[in-house]
Amino acid sequence: MMLATTLATSLATSWLSLRLLLRRTSPATCGALLLCAAGIAVLAWVLPAREALEQERVLARRAAALPPPAVAPVVVEGGAAASLALFRTALGRQRDVEPALTTLFGLAAKTGLVLRQGEYKRGFERNARLHTYQVNLPVKGSYDQVWTFALLALRALPYASLDDLSFKRDIIGQAGIEARLRLTLYLSDAPGAQR
Repeated sequence: MMLATTLATSLATSWLSLRLLLRRTSPATCGALLLCAAGIAVLAWVLPAREALEQERVLARRAAALPPPAVAPVVVEGGAAASLALFRTALGRQRDVEPALTTLFGLAAKTGLVLRQGEYKRGFERNARLHTYQVNLPVKGSYDQVWTFALLALRALPYASLDDLSFKRDIIGQAGIEARLRLTLYLSDAPGAQR
């Protein structure tokens, strides 16, 4: 009980001393002291963040100075002919274009994208002796839906490449976006077809 009374008296005395000190000082001095305290608080907050940023920059410079990792070449037994044969087995077939388009439209529906129509263009690469089928798909949905669709399409069609992906939003606060995906399907001739 005695300790509590002593502590209360001590706090009251300190409070009274602080009030008397503040009355003796001018408002300009009080303002200057508050500004100094605020400046010290800002420095205490900014300096650690600045040091962390500088450390990140140093680490980024060190990482940039490192040589790129060595990529081991893929060696296929049998030489160039075997490599070419392996490449040709990864291609789609011309007869698989319609099922591939059905897959793309199914994946768009699965991810919740609005896909009304597409633009299609056939081509032939003379040097590689393979057919291409370029597909332009305008879609509407969220950013995540578009990326999910693109990744699922590449997984479902391993002979496809994502050549271009562009986003458009008319209004900043608009929930959905319009996107255009350009995929190319790489196809070999159907067995028995002439080149």
